Amino acid sequence: MHAVVLVGGFGTRLRPLTYAIPKPLLPVAHVPMIRRLINRLAEGGVTDVVLALGFKPEPFFAEFPNNMCGEVRMTYAVESTPLDTAGAIGFAARAAGITGTFIVANGDVMTDLNVADLVAFHRRSGAKATISLTPVNDPSQFGIVETNADGRVLRFVEKPQPGETNSRFASAGTYVMEESTLALMPGTEKLSIERVTFPQLVAEGALFAMATDDYWIDAGRPDTYVQANTDIATQLRNPADAAVHASAVIAGSAVVRDAVISANVNVGENARVSNSVLLNGAVIGSGAVVERSIVMGNVGSDARIVDCIVGPTGVVQSGQISTGGRFPEGEIS
Repeated sequence: MHAVVLVGGFGTRLRPLTYAIPKPLLPVAHVPMIRRLINRLAEGGVTDVVLALGFKPEPFFAEFPNNMCGEVRMTYAVESTPLDTAGAIGFAARAAGITGTFIVANGDVMTDLNVADLVAFHRRSGAKATISLTPVNDPSQFGIVETNADGRVLRFVEKPQPGETNSRFASAGTYVMEESTLALMPGTEKLSIERVTFPQLVAEGALFAMATDDYWIDAGRPDTYVQANTDIATQLRNPADAAVHASAVIAGSAVVRDAVISANVNVGENARVSNSVLLNGAVIGSGAVVERSIVMGNVGSDARIVDCIVGPTGVVQSGQISTGGRFPEGEIS
């Protein structure tokens, strides 16, 4: 079975990290999130993945030099101009010659959804497309999906206000689709699956949804990227997935709590790191405090950073205090 994985975004919320590293190649508990996603798809029966690419395709080619991820065959569809979600799916599916039933997955979603169960539900329902749903605590922050008792999708409610819907289920970013849906996604122009294609399928009565309470997180924001790292490092029992990589050097007087420390990291004496991710090569000076941050560069001695991102060339000067800063400074959104 084929899968289209959407990885063409700019990763603006994680800049400046994503100036150098595309978001899906950022590690989650020491493994690139794209590899974790493809491994999960393989467990559900996927044998071939086409990456829908646009921004910075070359690092993906380098990540899979033999065009394999484990036993999964990899191909690439590189857009010359951004095509949005449905446009990218249509373009990538045609580039890969997809026929029959196929999977679509968002490249920055971490979940333990059983893809085989989603495919089985889809086939039982006779749907043209089926979307996975996840419960959310605050529906006003998500696109909410309403279904009937059989799972047929009735409507979408974008970021509903109180009383606007009784549903608490959001689209979880994994879909099963039939080849016939490609007629709605020509892949030649910008087109949104959420705003255009799915409503068309709802109007036909051909879109179904399956809700589960599996682990799920959109790792595309700084806070959720940190949470995904700490969650998965806690869940996994393989020593290679331990929160602190074996090659990291942490001073005996340093305090590290609820954090993931990658390879070749150095944490100095009396430093404190909490609710953060320190990526490969990060240096935390003595007495520095790092809270709710992502660091790949250098944090000087006695500096304090909160809700910050320090890119690979970023430097926080000794004694500097920053909340919400980006190092080096650059465009964020």
